[in-house]
Amino acid sequence: MSTQAPAVAARPPGRRTRDWSGLPFVTPYLFVFVTFLIGPMIAGVILSLYKADLFGGATFVGVENYVRLMRDQVFVQAVGNSFYFVVLTVPSLALLGLLLALALNSQTRTAAILRGVFFASSVLSVTVVTLIWRMVLISDGGLIANGLEASGQSPIPFLDDPGLVMPAIALTTVWWCLGLPMMIFLAALQQVPKELYEAAALDRAGPLIRLWRITLPSIRRAVALVVVIQIVLQFQLFGQAQLMTQGGPNGASRPIVLFIYEVGFRRWDIGYAAAASQILFAIILMAAMVQFLIARTREEQS
Repeated sequence: MSTQAPAVAARPPGRRTRDWSGLPFVTPYLFVFVTFLIGPMIAGVILSLYKADLFGGATFVGVENYVRLMRDQVFVQAVGNSFYFVVLTVPSLALLGLLLALALNSQTRTAAILRGVFFASSVLSVTVVTLIWRMVLISDGGLIANGLEASGQSPIPFLDDPGLVMPAIALTTVWWCLGLPMMIFLAALQQVPKELYEAAALDRAGPLIRLWRITLPSIRRAVALVVVIQIVLQFQLFGQAQLMTQGGPNGASRPIVLFIYEVGFRRWDIGYAAAASQILFAIILMAAMVQFLIARTREEQS
């Protein structure tokens, strides 16, 4: 008894059929994504074109808010402060995170304990971190000031000197955020094949050669990921500056987000604050894209 296979309809050449069977599974995520991200983003762009306040009045002014921002010296200073802060923190976090990961990339009990110690600061809230470091850095009764006075020296005004305040906040942030880059680098280092190091050992390659020829090329994607994440995070500096110095002295520690907060919730000019928010978004996007393109170009060349 012979069986005949069912006939299969021939698919027209050059034509694809779409499978929508997975749409019900992604619909909840798409709803949340559009409602809480895309929707507010579009609303923010529209709001930046209006002169509006928290009491409901709104007048369309076009790009006038953006023109005002370009002429606002306080905003220009805040942009410069944010870039300066990113330059201070992002390379430090990437380099120190990599060095810690290299030092603690072992399966010993001591390394596991030290990884937990260095990562512990990352779980603290910004309020706790800033209160701890404020007690260390203030020139009137701070831990460092008391130590200097006990040795007969004058206290250093870390939070009162315009030239020292941003490095002091950067030091606080590096101590707070170091755990995440370290863990990303550790995860990347543990994925490097051991055979490469064994082959390098047979060739009598030294530690620096192994680091330069094997380790760094193998974790270049992790390096790019850490840099992009930290650029995005550090451009959003707010809590440390607001709680430690409130933007002072003379605006030397006022970042863009603190400027947006002051304009929107103290001066009630939310249209102006929305325009500043769009500029911040554009700065973060461009900085992240530049880093991504540089990393991609290096990867293609290698």
